[in-house]
Amino acid sequence: MSEPRSVAVPLEPGVSVPAISVRQILPWLIFAALLFLTAFYFIGTEQGAMSLVSGTAVHEWLHDGRHLLGFPCH
Repeated sequence: MSEPRSVAVPLEPGVSVPAISVRQILPWLIFAALLFLTAFYFIGTEQGAMSLVSGTAVHEWLHDGRHLLGFPCH
C-alpha cells in the first residue's frame, strides 16, 4: 500500500500563522490539568474515607457518571 500524502494548504499572500510558545500555553495546560484532576476526584473517589464533603449528595449527583467511566461505587 502507498503511504498517505500530506497536502499543503496555501495561505493567501500576507497571511501568517502565529506561533504559540510554550510559555504562553503552559498556564492553560496547568489549569486544564487541575480541572481534570478535580473532576476525576469528585467522580472517582468522593465517598467513604476519601470524602471531603459529608453525606452522599455528591455521590448521588455523579452516580451515573461513575458507572459510565467504570468506577465501582456499590
